[in-house]
Formats: sequence, structure tokens, C-alpha cells
Amino acid sequence: MTTSGRIQVLRAAERPATAWLNGGGVTREVAGFPAGAGLDAFDWRVSLADVASEGPFSVFAGIDRVITLVEGDGMALTVDGAEHRVDEPFRPFAFSGDASTGCRLLGGPVVDFNVMTRRGRTTAGLDLATAPRTVDVPAGATVLLLCLAGTAALGTDTTLDRFDAALLDGPGGPHELRPDGVTAVVTFRTGH
Repeated sequence: MTTSGRIQVLRAAERPATAWLNGGGVTREVAGFPAGAGLDAFDWRVSLADVASEGPFSVFAGIDRVITLVEGDGMALTVDGAEHRVDEPFRPFAFSGDASTGCRLLGGPVVDFNVMTRRGRTTAGLDLATAPRTVDVPAGATVLLLCLAGTAALGTDTTLDRFDAALLDGPGGPHELRPDGVTAVVTFRTGH
């Protein structure tokens, strides 16, 4: 992890993998708030997961979730009895963490990108950048950039490789983002 001004770079190589309780895969937390909060105390959490086998998702009461396929053929998620195919890369799917959710793999292991927010405390806006753009950090918000494919240049001195992230904290900008693939831009707002 490196910090430059209000930009904190979070390198993928420094992220430990944590096995799921059901043994169906591993997760790597990219960032969360408050820092170091457990699964029962975070306001927001972003992770990448390697899904190796089918099975139920953990229930996260009071949590709103957005899952995005990054690699693989995809999955069919059964959310409270209704099936939803998550089989198109970089197309977010939102659902409630309260829901009973099962996963069926459509063609082998996948990697997915997860955004979780605690309902009533934090909201998240997710945009996928594929062309150069400016990124501003609104007052009272935090922005997380996560390079999902290719690389991304941030300003003149920061390059994000695949799965590297940058946390932009506090009002500021504009930050020039130049992706040569797909970069997630997640804006977290608290108190909504």
C-alpha cells in the first residue's frame, strides 16, 4: 500500500486470500470502512472472490450487495427463489444480502467483484469506466477505483495493474483516470 496526498494505492499482490467457511472459494478484501471492521461491523466493504464451486451464499442481514462477473463463464444466482444469470462480464447485479441466495456455476470457476453496504448507513454508486474521464470526490464521500481488466493510469504518477485499487478520500479532484480496459468507480456516501 502506498499513499500520495489523498490517494491510497492498494496493490493486489499485498491482499491476502481468506477461505470461505463452506470451502467453495476464497475472498480478497480490497477495502472496507471502518478499516479492520469485521463482517458484522463494516459500513462498506469491497472484495474480489474466486468462486470454485456451487452452493449457498452467506446471508448478510441489513446489507445491500452488488456483484459483477470479472472472469469465467458466469453463474446463475437463485435469489429468494428467482433465478438471475450473472454471465456477462462487467454487468453489475444488485440484490439484498438478506435474501436466501444460491449459486450454480455455468462453466467452471469464476472471479467476481463484490460491493456491500450497510443499509441505512452507506450507499454506493457503481460505474464502470472504459474511456478516459475525470473523477471528483464529493464532500462527505469516498471513491474507490478498482482496475478489473487491463491497466489504468491515475493522474501522471500512478498506474493500477489488474486488481490494483486506489482509495480517494476527502473532497478533491479532478483526478484524471485513463483506463485501457475496465475500471470500477465506486462512490460511497455515508448517512443516507
